[in-house]
Amino acid sequence: MHRVAVIEDDPPTSAQLRGWIEAARPGIQVDQWTDRDSAEAAVLREHYDLVVLDIELGRERNAGVAIINAINKQRAGTPVLVVSAMPAAIYRSIMKALDAWDYLQKTTFEEADFVDTFLDILRTTTREPRAAREAAPAAAASPAAPASELLLDPLRQGAAIWRGQRINLPLTAQRILAALVARSGEVVSYEELYQVVKSGRNRDNIRKHVSTIREAFRDIDPAFDGIANIPMRGFQWTP
Repeated sequence: MHRVAVIEDDPPTSAQLRGWIEAARPGIQVDQWTDRDSAEAAVLREHYDLVVLDIELGRERNAGVAIINAINKQRAGTPVLVVSAMPAAIYRSIMKALDAWDYLQKTTFEEADFVDTFLDILRTTTREPRAAREAAPAAAASPAAPASELLLDPLRQGAAIWRGQRINLPLTAQRILAALVARSGEVVSYEELYQVVKSGRNRDNIRKHVSTIREAFRDIDPAFDGIANIPMRGFQWTP
């Protein structure tokens, strides 16, 4: 059974995150903490498969940073997903330097964005250690689907075909998919994906398009897991 810590001082937000997690992965154990001292003691005492935390806890503006530092020192390898109201433009680079897996800014994402990011991290860390994943050459990535399995025409909506079945994708989502497939097995950065969208050139918008792509694939192939979220960097097509 997976075990997750949710470290959030706002009760409604904490309850919402717990609800999303339990709905996405029934049977998962979720521990909730609201202050730095109890949370830090818990993450050092228990083995968590993933820690979801806010940066600001009570009056401590950077309590989350202290908790991440404690994890890095004594529980290295434990993935951390930061969910905070602090400006992503400022804090995302800081969290990356602290080796957090990803950063979601409150009020700018929806349940599907959180769930996709959460499950991506959980699948990746369950499958293999982070260091091994990042060190592996592109050639060692999961083999790309044969060309006959995926057919795309980014200029025409409704033209995407997956294993003989039509995928319902908006044009922007199809262009993003084409960009990922063109570099199968490689990480395509957020900045590179900005080039294929006409508006909404920000990470949260790209995540929403990727979420739309995943949902479209899973409508016809529930086992589809071919787009990997590479924390703080971008996405990778590895069906």
